[in-house]
Amino acid sequence: MIIIKTDEEIAILREGGKRLARVLNAVKEKVAPGVSTKELDLYAEKLIRDLGDTPAFLNYRPAGVKKPYPASLCVSVNDEVVHGIPKKEKILEEGDIVSIDLGLNHKGLFTDMAMTVPVGKISASSEKLLKITEQALEVGINAVQVGGRVGDIGFAIESFAKSKGKYGIVEILAGHGVGRAIHEDPFVPNFGKAGTGALLQKNMVIAIEPMLNMGTKNVTLDKDQYTYRTADGKRSAHFEHTILITENGAEILTK
Repeated sequence: MIIIKTDEEIAILREGGKRLARVLNAVKEKVAPGVSTKELDLYAEKLIRDLGDTPAFLNYRPAGVKKPYPASLCVSVNDEVVHGIPKKEKILEEGDIVSIDLGLNHKGLFTDMAMTVPVGKISASSEKLLKITEQALEVGINAVQVGGRVGDIGFAIESFAKSKGKYGIVEILAGHGVGRAIHEDPFVPNFGKAGTGALLQKNMVIAIEPMLNMGTKNVTLDKDQYTYRTADGKRSAHFEHTILITENGAEILTK
């Protein structure tokens, strides 16, 4: 069921989104060669708790998964697409790319945000992947309008990505509604047909999050039940914003 947010909830989500953006951008500045993915996770959690808020992902257990997620931050390196589990022994190296994905619970309401950042100097092909994936997010956001359809977002992202080269658009993972829970309806794919899917209504809150791979669109799931990787071992990038649907289009809450 799609949940239309009240004015009171929107006010809380606006503040939560600003806090989340502040935290994730601070974590971004900590990304460097020699830093462990666990250090990034602990830093993100500290910043959230210092604000008086709660990490949304810590101990969250999706349907069908036996164990809850053991961290506050998802840290996915190179061929890892999403939901990489931070580890002390996983050290970032010069030339890596790393997706940092974070959710925040502010006064009982959730916002969600992700970005992929370089570790030191990266290859030209990796720079291009990051740039195009971030642009794909902007294109998807710009496709949002009251009375439109979820398929309009996916169609816009897919059309843009295909115009930029042979990038794999991950299909089994997608954006989603967010607010009263970390994941709500509707499912927001990064591909599709314009004019199809759930109706976009005023005061809906959704997370849009394109994931583009350098090679195949296909992914595999690690034994940890969380970490998705590209099936061919090539790199992947991921960008995400939580947005509010207004009469004037999309308002980005996580900035």
